[in-house]
Amino acid sequence: METPEPTKSPRSADYAIAAGLFLRGLGLVYAIAFASLGSQALGLYGAHGILPVAHLLAAVRERAGASAPFYVPTLFWLGAGDPVLAATCWIGVATGVALAAGLAPRISAALCWVLYLSWVAVGRVFLGFQWDALLLETGLLAIWLAPGGLTAPLARSRPPSWAPLFLLRWLVARLFLLSGLVKLASGDLAWRDLSAMTFHHWTQPLPGPIAPFVHALPAWVHEIETLATFAIELGCPLLVFGPRATRRIAAAAFLALLAAINTTGNYGFFGPLAAVLCVPLLDDAVWRRLPVLRALPPAAAPPRPSRLRGALSAASFAVVVTLTAGAALLRLAVPIPDAWRSLVLAASPLASFNAYGLFAVMTKDRLEIEVDGSRDGDTWLPYEFRWKPDRVERPPPFVPLHMPRLDWQMWFAALEDCASSDWFVAFERRLLEAEPHVLALLARDPFGGERPRFVRSLAYRYRFADAETRRRTGAWWTRELLGDYCPTLELVGGTLRAVP
Repeated sequence: METPEPTKSPRSADYAIAAGLFLRGLGLVYAIAFASLGSQALGLYGAHGILPVAHLLAAVRERAGASAPFYVPTLFWLGAGDPVLAATCWIGVATGVALAAGLAPRISAALCWVLYLSWVAVGRVFLGFQWDALLLETGLLAIWLAPGGLTAPLARSRPPSWAPLFLLRWLVARLFLLSGLVKLASGDLAWRDLSAMTFHHWTQPLPGPIAPFVHALPAWVHEIETLATFAIELGCPLLVFGPRATRRIAAAAFLALLAAINTTGNYGFFGPLAAVLCVPLLDDAVWRRLPVLRALPPAAAPPRPSRLRGALSAASFAVVVTLTAGAALLRLAVPIPDAWRSLVLAASPLASFNAYGLFAVMTKDRLEIEVDGSRDGDTWLPYEFRWKPDRVERPPPFVPLHMPRLDWQMWFAALEDCASSDWFVAFERRLLEAEPHVLALLARDPFGGERPRFVRSLAYRYRFADAETRRRTGAWWTRELLGDYCPTLELVGGTLRAVP
């Protein structure tokens, strides 16, 4: 019978292969995230983008003075021109590939984290998703876990440190447990009466190709989906801190839930990132069952650390647990001492000690914004987005790995009013200016790069078309016009003006 290992001090030699696979997988996720961002960076953040980085930094500098870099920790203080923005993304891709290849893993992991933090610090609404924070927190622990040296084969001679291994378990447990707890804490009746999944598949931000068919399943199937979600999110995180057998069960359950989420919807690199986080839950005995890993030699027993190194590891461990536990309690609205709260808030610019909570409140209606342009105020032509629902005859798309940030943010904008979406007005301004990098974020510009005179936005209610309607008309969606979203705008002498 297998002897359970100590909960707080895992035998790290048994996780040498797992640590190597984790770092390689994380490198691929970094490369994917940077490549996806690089294809959108200038339209979102360039000098003529929707939210120019240079404008943000100038405003922060004016308000905070010399302390501005402490509030916005980014390399873009050294330069935020379009070539620099593009270069950081493609350097990030190269560094992620280097980490995946085992080249200078500690340096590669550190560079990836610094580059991605530089983007998240200035990203505002387009880089404020939970998986952006999750990537940074995972990346910070990866620096600690990664070995030094210029190369790191999977059969590493020195096993990983126990502290980052434990903290990775702590991270994956918090990710799922908090996602379950916030559903209960929110008071949303859809989660409590088990009807949440009857809404989810058609109201999620970017439904996938099979979402209409899953949505059409009987209500009792959706109730089982909801129960299974609670069972995995509330029960399985506790298994992470048990013996090896329970960790294997937790990993399998987490991966099953991730597969369900990411086959019915499009969530960018969240699925691969969360799956990579499950890798350290499985010891090397599991990974050696793969033929390509079976012949790797076992790692040596970990050397006894020096007193200084042990003290530094213990202090770092305590800091991470303190900050992340405090963030989790604040997320659940649990009061904590003021000194603890201040510490959590002071570390928040690093976006690496986070709380999580996916789908705390289920969206029960689907609103979409259509953006139209006109040259004369009589004939209106719609701008088409690449991924979000617009034309009713277009089926829900499959967007593997890519995170289309404008399309995602359009979903959030529809949940608010125009006055709450300053970025949306900035987006309309760029359409009136016919800015090429912004137009490149769209699937179709009806004016062929020319400037329209007016831009308007209309709010619609969307629902999946039933099977009969889909067969008869070819439409995947039905929609109902609700009215204007923002006032119609025109650009006069460089100034936006609302048109009666």
